[in-house]
Amino acid sequence: MNRTEFVIATAIILLLAFAMGWLTHWLLHRFSRVAGEDLTEMDRLAQSLHEAEEIRDQAVLYLEEREAELLNQIAQTEAELRAAMEGLRDARTEAEDMRAYIERMHANG
Repeated sequence: MNRTEFVIATAIILLLAFAMGWLTHWLLHRFSRVAGEDLTEMDRLAQSLHEAEEIRDQAVLYLEEREAELLNQIAQTEAELRAAMEGLRDARTEAEDMRAYIERMHANG
């Protein structure tokens, strides 16, 4: 192989390498780029996601407040129930005492 053939072979190899590199770059650019309308769609989706997160945070806050309120109501109701049960127990004891007193009065009388 003389010098001219070597230069031509090297030029062809370099041309093929350049063409393959350019084709690879073009394919990667073609498949990985984001079109303008895709970017608009992504912005819209990001905004929707942000709004959904805000709504979720508000819902979580509302549920926590509601849970605290309901737990407070349950505690109050349980306290009232205990007081009512104690009052009922006292009333039953007093009624039993009154029955016993009346029975003793009838037995003595």
